[in-house]
Parts: sequence; C-alpha cells; structure tokens
Amino acid sequence: MAFSKIERRRKIKLRVRKNISGTAERPRMSVFRSNKQISVQLIDDVNGKTLGASSSLLKEIADQNGTKSEVAALVGKSIAEVAAKAGITAVVFDRNGYLYHGRVKQLADAAREAGLKF
Repeated sequence: MAFSKIERRRKIKLRVRKNISGTAERPRMSVFRSNKQISVQLIDDVNGKTLGASSSLLKEIADQNGTKSEVAALVGKSIAEVAAKAGITAVVFDRNGYLYHGRVKQLADAAREAGLKF
C-alpha cells in the first residue's frame, strides 16, 4: 500500500536528517513550505538554538505582490541578510523532505546569490 503524502515526506525528512546537522559555525538552514507561506530557520543543532529566521509573513515581504515563487526568492534574500548580520557565511541546506524544485529551489538560489554558501 502506498504511503500518504505526509508519511512519505516524514520518511524522506528522517532519511536526510540522519546525515546532516548544523553547528554554530555552519548552521542548518531548514525550509518549511505550506500551501500559502514559506519560512526558513538557521538552526544550531549542537546547542539546540535557532540563530535566525525569515518568513513570507514578515511585513516587508508580505507587502510585496508576486507569485509564491517570487515571494520565496525574497525570503531567501532575507535569510541571507539575517545570516550576514549574525556573522554566518556558510550553511547546510535542509530541504525538509520537500523536492528541490519550485519554491524551495527559488529560495535556495536567492540565498546563494545574496552571499550564503552551501
């Protein structure tokens, strides 16, 4: 019997997370995507702390008009600025079980263009 979408994503997420982990120098950049919004966090897994976050719900991003992919690119640019203020230049990308295409890819590409290395 086939897995549901949620169960399939959970299995992929666990398979990816057993191989990657974030540190204070190179945090994990975790993406969450819902039907309407997208958010991203910089996580230090060693100390269990969130070092920075950005979301499409932030006022300066929510005021922008555009498609969901364009908004995801703005969130990627925003998280790169947050990382730069925190002194972070390199991250480990955690797509969180989502396919690396569409909004997730737009976010990652915008973060790379804004200066994050991963």
